[in-house]
Amino acid sequence: MKKTFQILAALMMIFLMSCNNSTQTATANPSSADVNSDAGQANVKDDASMKDIVKVAVGSPDHTTLVSALKQADLVDVLANPGPFTVFAPTNEAFNKLPKGTLDELMKPEKKIDLQNILQYHVTTSSLKADYFKDGQTIGMVNGDNITVSVKDGKIVLNNSATIIASVQASNGMVHIIDAVLLPPVKN
Repeated sequence: MKKTFQILAALMMIFLMSCNNSTQTATANPSSADVNSDAGQANVKDDASMKDIVKVAVGSPDHTTLVSALKQADLVDVLANPGPFTVFAPTNEAFNKLPKGTLDELMKPEKKIDLQNILQYHVTTSSLKADYFKDGQTIGMVNGDNITVSVKDGKIVLNNSATIIASVQASNGMVHIIDAVLLPPVKN
């Protein structure tokens, strides 16, 4: 019995020592993920999986203004998270339709909250495909306001101003490309 106890004690010591060595090795050689752990979800490199919403936008030459605005508003990592999200993504041309100087003004650091409000008015927290939208439907947006959907001649129009011109599935939701910027209602 005493010999069995000694064998078990020896095995436990070997087990504990091997666990201790693997822990020391792991901390002595951090992985690249550990080194860049503060870089945020949007900076994770993955060329094999479906692109998330941010990577879809970054990969589109028609959405450089949107990507710049998301960076300025510190919303990139939020939209790279698992979601699900539906993003109504205005094209560069849509931003160009804003009154002259509006975008430049919104991109100033002191206007960050206003920019965040507008961008959050383009996002809802569920993954909605185009066939989900019905005439007269109201959808709650991340900023707390609502948009109204109408269907005209088979086209989906938001707030009677922005038409969905294409849709792209992302790993964390849907991106609906729109031809106008949605502006939230003015608060009194």
